Amino acid sequence: MSKADHMLSILWLLKSQKRITAKQLAEKLEINIRTVYRYIDALCASGVPIISDSGHHGGYSLLGQFNEAPLVFDLDEQKALIHAAAFAQEAGYPFGEKLSQAVAKLKMYTNEEQRHQIHLHEQGLDVILPQADASQVSLLQEVEMAVAQSVTIFMDYQKGYGSVTEARHLDPYGLVCWKSKWYVVGHCHLRKEIRSFRIDRIRKLATTEKTFERPADFSARQFILSGVLPDSDKPDELISVKITGREQALDDLCGHWFLAHSLVERSQLEAHFKLEERYIRFDLPYFLLTYGGTLRIKEPLLLQNQMIEVTKNSHNYYAAAQLD
Repeated sequence: MSKADHMLSILWLLKSQKRITAKQLAEKLEINIRTVYRYIDALCASGVPIISDSGHHGGYSLLGQFNEAPLVFDLDEQKALIHAAAFAQEAGYPFGEKLSQAVAKLKMYTNEEQRHQIHLHEQGLDVILPQADASQVSLLQEVEMAVAQSVTIFMDYQKGYGSVTEARHLDPYGLVCWKSKWYVVGHCHLRKEIRSFRIDRIRKLATTEKTFERPADFSARQFILSGVLPDSDKPDELISVKITGREQALDDLCGHWFLAHSLVERSQLEAHFKLEERYIRFDLPYFLLTYGGTLRIKEPLLLQNQMIEVTKNSHNYYAAAQLD
């Protein structure tokens, strides 16, 4: 038997009995007692809660709650874990190596039929996201540890797309993967407020000896979304946007992550949104260009003028390029 088989056998023996000695384990598995000790240590290092009691009636046992928990996953649970791992890996999950080890361990402790089914489901699902930057892995790991341990970090952060960096102390509250980019959200000591920072713009990172207390019920995800979604606290400042067009094009438009939150009313050939002025001026015109002539802006005049300005500037730019 392999080491993995022996360790699994020890686990099942511990599960099936209230208490068992190292000598009994060695006799049942026909291995050296010192080998039993090594396997017990390895199981403990892997997170198995084994209790060791000394004395005449001593021996090894499992923590009661763990002993009652199932040690195997059914096929649907295995499939879900394999698929979730595919999404995490493609998103640039910083502990990908450990994730691969966990998946390998899952496959190891299944029978041949289950392994075949897992393989079929694994082949049947792919995830395509922008390629994650491998150079960010160590940064993400350091930041994640700082978040978990509530430790202040010191970083040199690149501002915008220039080469200028700025030194920042940050109490990291959470990591967020947003539109294929990783962000750390926390309290910035320089600005004295909660800010978000892109991981790929951190040029240097170090942990400090200072610790902090994370605000109760704080959500890094909600903080990121609150910066881009319509401000529900100021409904009077939102501008009405009505767009008509082909049904299929409107379906796609209303399904957009941002516009779905801004949708007020929808009919077969018209969609009514309420948006902040900054989005109408700077983002929405470029997005609507991708729909060509399948959509038409009914209101506001501001958005119609912005579309004219964007297309005019694009035309002038390429017309001038041809003259060169």
